[in-house]
Amino acid sequence: MAMEMKLNFKQEMRLVPTPMLQQAIKLLQLSRLELVQAVHQEMIENPILEEILEEEEEELDQKQENPEDPSLDSIGQTQEEPPSEKESDPLEYEQDWDNYIQDNLSQGSSADNYTERPSIEATYKKEATLADHLMWQLNLSVNEDLDKFIGSIIIGNIQNDGYCIAELGEIAEISQASEEDVLRVLKIIQTFEPNGVGACTLKECLLTQAKVLPERLPLVENLIENYLERLHERYYQKIASELKTTVDEIIAAVSTIKTFDPKPGLQFSSEGIDYVIPDLVVVKTDAGYDVVLNDDGLPNVKISPYYHHLLKNTSEPKTKEYLKKKHQAAEFLIKSIDKRRETIYKVGKSIVKLQVEFLDHGLSHLKPMVLKDVARDIEMHESTVSRITTNKYIDTPQGIFELKFFFHSGIKSFIGNNDMSSVRVKNMIQEIIKSEDPMKPLTDDEMVEALVKRNAKIARRTVTKYRKELNILPASKRKKIY
Repeated sequence: MAMEMKLNFKQEMRLVPTPMLQQAIKLLQLSRLELVQAVHQEMIENPILEEILEEEEEELDQKQENPEDPSLDSIGQTQEEPPSEKESDPLEYEQDWDNYIQDNLSQGSSADNYTERPSIEATYKKEATLADHLMWQLNLSVNEDLDKFIGSIIIGNIQNDGYCIAELGEIAEISQASEEDVLRVLKIIQTFEPNGVGACTLKECLLTQAKVLPERLPLVENLIENYLERLHERYYQKIASELKTTVDEIIAAVSTIKTFDPKPGLQFSSEGIDYVIPDLVVVKTDAGYDVVLNDDGLPNVKISPYYHHLLKNTSEPKTKEYLKKKHQAAEFLIKSIDKRRETIYKVGKSIVKLQVEFLDHGLSHLKPMVLKDVARDIEMHESTVSRITTNKYIDTPQGIFELKFFFHSGIKSFIGNNDMSSVRVKNMIQEIIKSEDPMKPLTDDEMVEALVKRNAKIARRTVTKYRKELNILPASKRKKIY
């Protein structure tokens, strides 16, 4: 079979996203914090962009309110006033700063002994971390430099929850010491506060805390050492029979174990709290509900008048080409941000329009809704709605929710209407479990019957799925036998 080359022409239509279009799509799915960081980075790379300060915004508003005010001739710039007679003579206000500073030193100290005071930031109180607390105890407990070095390596391998994640052989190899020395220093660290720190397993952590009780309890230590997994399954009767004791004593020992901290290191957790800032705020008006964009904290950018003027008047080809490219990028970024705000507003207004009953009465009246419903309402593609609802939040009378929270599939009610969202069913399950008898908790089959009485037709496997998503234990582990 002979091979030959041919040249064929084919015409087809294809959408090729430009870099500017890719930037616009990327801005849609950015969160509030990510948008601020992206805009700041763009201002660093693009000299055409500059941020509008609050003073400029106030002066712009004032100029719009008072267009004939002669004191404002441009934004952010006032007419110069004639200098006063005192200001015209600078010699009159010259100060001997050396003598002035010497005279105002703190009383009781000379200029030779005077040292600069630390800044306010340097005097802030710093919260002690778990590693700092353990190192402080290590320096008080050991004297040998080798032991301190081994201890510092062990502490460096202790996680925030207090567990040591490194093997003895690894620490011995790093510290160039024997495993016996590493084990000896580890045992010293395991006596530090908080009790249970430095353990490698949950059993070791709980056993360490049991051994430091004011009164040794052999039954508690025996249960942790040999029956910890069976305690989780609540086989109290069988355990009592094997240990030749009563169920009441087993229950009392389990109550003592429950007072132990399975993650002692979290007592020194210094992680800050991240507060959610809503992108939209729902307001109640005479005509119903409406949404307002929350632009607080977002940078308001504009094109620099200086570089805009330079672009028009420069005759240097390279300079003109560079400024033109940056000007187009800045202009498109501003338009992309405005388009993002407009899309967020449309999506938020559509959600509010479709979820009026939820805004009035809460989760029990949340309607099922999918991306297609909002996309059809605002005449946009589902992918656009999906991007704009990612990591965006709305402040409603029922609380602050992520926009994606409102998109859930529907559950058929007992009378056949598909008007019950999965979130509403999960809320029903939580309410049913809160009101159940702790001595006789409801099984998943009994939960199905309880939901039927609330007009929710749902299968047992779906109840099990929702229960696991809510981190609710099965009935056998929710049962209280004491």
